[in-house]
Amino acid sequence: MDAMTQNEGEPLVAPSSTDHPLYGDIVEACRTVYDPEIPVNIFDLGLIYRISIDDESNVEIDMTLTAPGCPVAGEMPGWVAEAVEPLPGVKTVNVQLVWEPPWGMDKLSEEARLELGFI
Repeated sequence: MDAMTQNEGEPLVAPSSTDHPLYGDIVEACRTVYDPEIPVNIFDLGLIYRISIDDESNVEIDMTLTAPGCPVAGEMPGWVAEAVEPLPGVKTVNVQLVWEPPWGMDKLSEEARLELGFI
């Protein structure tokens, strides 16, 4: 569902499959992908909005970028897919770019804030 068809009161970001056995490995794979302009991985930057894993281990990832005009906008979803696809147990990976909600500094993890000198 996109932001245009969202019903009042529904979260903008759907919940992730945090209880799936592959979730931790997928998060770690996402942490190997870096925004080339910022020395922090995309997971800790808060660019991964949702990791959904179905019963057959098909993975869907919704991610955003720090800005719509990001020079690697067309490439970064492929980098994420390439990091996740080789994981044992993963059947397929589909990475989608989403723009809602817009990314902001509030999405940075504590590790990212420390790395960037904000704390």
